[in-house]
Amino acid sequence: MEPGHWPSEHSDALCDYFFKGLSYAEIGRQINARFGTAYTRNAVVGRARRLGLGLSTPERMISPSIVPSLPGGSAPLAPARAAPPGLNLPPPSALKPAKPIKLRCVGVSPRLITLLELERGDCRYPYGGDKEGEEITFCGHPRQPGSSYCAPHARLIRGPGTASGRTAGAVVLRLVFAA
Repeated sequence: MEPGHWPSEHSDALCDYFFKGLSYAEIGRQINARFGTAYTRNAVVGRARRLGLGLSTPERMISPSIVPSLPGGSAPLAPARAAPPGLNLPPPSALKPAKPIKLRCVGVSPRLITLLELERGDCRYPYGGDKEGEEITFCGHPRQPGSSYCAPHARLIRGPGTASGRTAGAVVLRLVFAA
């Protein structure tokens, strides 16, 4: 038998056992005993998904793995176990709606100049480049002394509650490639 190919009688047996409520591991054991095959639990799960049966109940998700039994040999059958309550459910904190995020906004209308047009004293706050192929432009307004940004963008970068006297060192941009 080639890997991944299930004869129709094996698939029919899988459906029958599935609708009887057997776990995937037990379905694998039953099919292996009935047809002399060596299907694993994962093979049964994959075939069930391809047949559209899916993982619909928590009991099916925790069925133990099986060791395929060889024809003529018998595998010990374990009783089906019940799923612990709340298995594979997100924690209650994840089900609560998230608090809205307050976005900081700067009231500046950028000049949107390119890197080649950027002068020594211009604000280097970038705009664009979020989408593939989108050009990156810069604010271009006069920057604060000792900063790479204009006053509104410097406040945006530093955030509320930071010391206004602290300034970052100057950033030197170097042209690496020009189109």
